[in-house]
Amino acid sequence: MKLVLQHVRKSFGEKKVLSDVNFQFEKGKIYGLLGRNGTGKTTLFNCLSGELPTDNGTMKLVHEATTRNLEMHDVGYVYSLPMLPEFLTGYEFVRFFIEVNADVIEERGTDLDALFDMMHIAEDDRHKLIKHYSHGMKNKVQMLLFLLIKPTVILLDEPLTSFDVIVASEMKQLLRDMKKDHILIFSTHILQLATDLCDELIILNHGSLTPISPEILTQHDFEEQIIELLRDDNGQDVQRENADAGNL
Repeated sequence: MKLVLQHVRKSFGEKKVLSDVNFQFEKGKIYGLLGRNGTGKTTLFNCLSGELPTDNGTMKLVHEATTRNLEMHDVGYVYSLPMLPEFLTGYEFVRFFIEVNADVIEERGTDLDALFDMMHIAEDDRHKLIKHYSHGMKNKVQMLLFLLIKPTVILLDEPLTSFDVIVASEMKQLLRDMKKDHILIFSTHILQLATDLCDELIILNHGSLTPISPEILTQHDFEEQIIELLRDDNGQDVQRENADAGNL
């Protein structure tokens, strides 16, 4: 299975955000999407998820001899700011989600406690109101939903930045386990995380996607080379928000 983008464009008034996006994403890989603030990463995700219409171009799923347009139900979106019903407990929400999506969830007799165990959500926490969840716990619930509906494409917008070291390690392993069944596109500012987790890195800059050569990542100055690729038109350096973590 491949996700093929051809000549995807998106503008807001006179501002061109996506000028000519062409790329092929393959199932079984985690792609790290790098880009400076304002380069259009969120716009690209919103177009892929169907939340924004594109101005031009095509987004298609290709499987063997079959090609069809990407549709909303093909895409799962893990938002950087989780949007969950805070008046429900985690357990109530997941149970409700299974009921309303019974037509697309294969495991009809899903063991909810087994799912929460898999996500390392403690038994007392799963029965608390979501409004009392930490940011990281809300992201865990988002990930749990995609384990149920199994969308072809999963978009992850900075999902690991709110986790502590142990939970982040658990989530990275979960993503590695999931990639065989999905196309995973991971947006992050943290270069160290991207190089550790992702199979391929791509840069969104000047409205188009550019793959980072695997050879660059084997060189001792790979971070400086990637920063050079992320310089703006005026040649200004990328500011580091967190040099120790390798933020871009």
